[in-house]
Amino acid sequence: MHSPLPVLALLFNTLVWGLAWWPFRAMHEAGLHPLWATALMYALVLTALVALRPASLRQALQYPALVLLGLCAGSNNIAFNWAVTIGDVVRVVLLFYLMPAWSVLLAWKILGERPTPAALARLLLAFGGVALVLLPEGAVQGGSAGFQSLSLADGLALFGGFTFALTNVLLRRLQAVPAQARMLAMFCGCMAMGLASAFAASRVGLVPPLPAPEAFWISIAVGLAGLLMLGNWALQFGASRLPAGVTAVVMLSEVVFASVSSVLIAGETLSARTLLGGACVVAASLLSALAHARPRQRAIGTP
Repeated sequence: MHSPLPVLALLFNTLVWGLAWWPFRAMHEAGLHPLWATALMYALVLTALVALRPASLRQALQYPALVLLGLCAGSNNIAFNWAVTIGDVVRVVLLFYLMPAWSVLLAWKILGERPTPAALARLLLAFGGVALVLLPEGAVQGGSAGFQSLSLADGLALFGGFTFALTNVLLRRLQAVPAQARMLAMFCGCMAMGLASAFAASRVGLVPPLPAPEAFWISIAVGLAGLLMLGNWALQFGASRLPAGVTAVVMLSEVVFASVSSVLIAGETLSARTLLGGACVVAASLLSALAHARPRQRAIGTP
């Protein structure tokens, strides 16, 4: 009998990220913008990682290509954190989970993996679902006017999903690099991109400056940083012990955790168009996960 621990570990990781919008909003209401919060939390995570595994820093410095990985990981993190803080949580998470569709296009361009007809069909299903989520009724007849309803949170979610897909493609390309070095590069990128974007945005008045320290948001930031470290460890533990297809399916539970929590805690509502569009996006992700699981099953003799 297989141990349920790897699946439970993945579920813990998705629970952390599915509920992350709540502490980010609490810090935002206390005056700490999510860009500053991201920089602060990952500075804490990075400090703890280097203290626990100092060899990872020497490893990371041996691979200059990790700079690009860090930039991509940092970009997707700040985009997601900012989007769930200011936008509709369900809408943001669904747009972010367009990631498998972006992965098909990026793998085609970067890794030379031509998409199969089934992959292209999943791509159309995912983008069709996004159109339902994003565009209001009558947008097609209204032409470009329909896109005027897109918010900053929508744009951040789409950008975050794209850079998340790019991060995953780069991880595949850099699979020969030690895992500790890759993890350190990603955490460093999250801190650096959060800090750089917060400084730049505050200079032009897009976000408020870093507020004076307060026990309330400091305690939330420290607590969330600890949960993110535990969540990352749980992800590494679970993903390394399960087939990639199973991991991808379990990770979709983040959509459920985010949706249910936003309805119960924030009082958000789910329209019929959002539910239908979300079903298309999740179905495309699920079909993608199952498609990647089949080759592995054949290889080990599973019918």
